[in-house]
Amino acid sequence: MVDAPRARRMAVRVKEIVADQIEHRVKDPRLGLVTVTDARLSPDLREATIFWTVWGDDAVRADSAAALESAKGAIRSAVGRATGLKHTPSITFVLDAIPENAQHIEEVLARAHQQDERVHEAARNAVHAGDADPYRHDDDE
Repeated sequence: MVDAPRARRMAVRVKEIVADQIEHRVKDPRLGLVTVTDARLSPDLREATIFWTVWGDDAVRADSAAALESAKGAIRSAVGRATGLKHTPSITFVLDAIPENAQHIEEVLARAHQQDERVHEAARNAVHAGDADPYRHDDDE
């Protein structure tokens, strides 16, 4: 087992290497505008999970996923050469759902803002249902 700080440092290094390989070495025409968002290594440094996102629709995502899978061997070799680890980690590419989650959160916040505006508009013209001062006072008796 490796200590956690070393695993985090190696994950950052692997992320940089993979991003560089995708940008400069992978020449697959199916590859879209891919961004590597994160990399995580297992505690024993034998498995690397690379999170990525791509600009475009579902067809572009599928094509980019196929291109990354076909280039996985070359990317793994580059990671092994650049890191100098005893065992080169196996690489798994996972599509990152951050853009979809962010869009969903923005839609929820926009709906909440609209509902707040309706409540404020209703409260602006509202009057009390009963007396202005519903409490008994000693001088009323």
